[in-house]
Amino acid sequence: MPKAKLRKLADIVRLLVRYGGGHLFQHASTDPEIASLLPELKPRPADNNVGSTGGHEDPERLAADLEALGPTYIKLGQLLSTRGDLLPPAYLHALARLQDNVKPIPSREVRRIVSAELGRPLAKAFREFESEPLAAASLAQVHRARLHDGRRVAVKIQRPTVRAEIEDDLATLQRVAALLDAHTELGNKYEFQLTLDQFRTSLAAELDFSLEAQHLALLRHNLRAFDAILVPEPINSHTTERVLTMEYVRGRKVTEADGRTKFDGSKLAEQLFTAYLQQMLVDGVFHADPHPGNVIVTPDGRLALVDVGMVGHISPTLQEQMLKLMLAASEGEADGAADVAIAMSERRKWFDEAAFRRQMADVILRYRDAPLKAIPVGRVVIDITRIAVENGLRVVPELTLVAKTLLNIDEVGRALDADFDPNYALRRNASRLIQQRMLQAVSPAHVFTTALETKDFVQQLPARANRILGALARNDLRFKMEMIDEGAVMDGLQKVANRIALGLVLAALILGAALLMQVHTAFTILGYPGLAMLFFIAAAIGGLWLSATILMKDRTRVRRES
Repeated sequence: MPKAKLRKLADIVRLLVRYGGGHLFQHASTDPEIASLLPELKPRPADNNVGSTGGHEDPERLAADLEALGPTYIKLGQLLSTRGDLLPPAYLHALARLQDNVKPIPSREVRRIVSAELGRPLAKAFREFESEPLAAASLAQVHRARLHDGRRVAVKIQRPTVRAEIEDDLATLQRVAALLDAHTELGNKYEFQLTLDQFRTSLAAELDFSLEAQHLALLRHNLRAFDAILVPEPINSHTTERVLTMEYVRGRKVTEADGRTKFDGSKLAEQLFTAYLQQMLVDGVFHADPHPGNVIVTPDGRLALVDVGMVGHISPTLQEQMLKLMLAASEGEADGAADVAIAMSERRKWFDEAAFRRQMADVILRYRDAPLKAIPVGRVVIDITRIAVENGLRVVPELTLVAKTLLNIDEVGRALDADFDPNYALRRNASRLIQQRMLQAVSPAHVFTTALETKDFVQQLPARANRILGALARNDLRFKMEMIDEGAVMDGLQKVANRIALGLVLAALILGAALLMQVHTAFTILGYPGLAMLFFIAAAIGGLWLSATILMKDRTRVRRES
């Protein structure tokens, strides 16, 4: 392994050892390169305050260490801020605020990148282009500019070497994750390679600025009904995979807004929370990184959502389950929340359902007894995911992303309005969300799909019925089942066969009576052919007797079972 990569690997191992992970490498001898690093990992001077347990550092220190490792690790820290099942709340909060202020790209290099990406000189693409960046981060930096039609825009430019750096870092992280998964109990429980795969996918999406432009357009369309929410318009003619041009929005971060900006905090908090509920539980596409730095208050008193590189997607089935989970948790229904969490997760071999339900009840009841306004919805969902993973459930990644998003929205909502109550807002909007989901179910696309499925069912029904009746006539009808009491099953099947046979006899009587109605005879009943009427009467009596028998036996069975 090259020295630079080996040095980065040593930094990662040192970081894990410093923050309580020294025991993770007790079997590291299986990897010669990692094992060779361990004797050299002596504490640096800055590590002298580490306790004897090797374990508990200041969360802000962890954030600073990740910043020092570079862009991949900053983004990894931001991903870990969504993993309430892995880290305590203080670490989640510190990592969610990771900043990556770095030296800006030289002005000459910026102009070269933009010209090459847009396929024309900078002066032809923009009337004005400011050399000094508004912000410089590890993945990209942003410049203000003006189009030839006079519109003010923000231009986001990707750093030229960032993709290669990230690929190298991901390869190093892959080695560490594979080692932990193969040789540690923690790795077996939390499956670090799966987390890394999710991180790789998320990071690849963030590095494609054309995809971010699509997200801007989609969110702008989906949130058009919210008059207090603004999503910048992308400028597709000036956007590529490495350069994103969008409408420039003036304003201040939510946490920095002061008396000079007039706004209705209560209205903004309510609309923001409602908008995110719609994104997650109705639209299925949501802005997954609404931390206070990405939500700004505009001079006209609106909220603007910026930097939508991180977007989550939720399927319709998962949307319904998440809505049920949040409502159950909000209402303090521990059993209902546990049922939904199990249904939306994958059971592992060592899943302990009894322990999971017991811990779930403890969490839900603890939050239920607290004042409603003191309960952050995101915190509840994070605790649910943590309990699920600890007890052997493989939670869908979307749930952890939703939990982190809700936690950020709670924070932004309270910054706008100290009295904001997310639980009350969730309950108040529940009926509207359910109604919107029902309307989606009767959309033309869903109706046509249902019609096609019904057509297929009707077309295939006669053939399937013929096969069943043919097998029954040949005494060749078979059921695949696990026999618990063969005698009881055979008795049940005999009763079913008797009822089917009687039904066929009654149907034959009715059919015969209908045919005999066309035969004129001297013997009549009420003016109709007598033999046909006798058949009809016999069929009616038989049908009534069969119905009464079925009802009485079913009621007797229900009373016996209860």
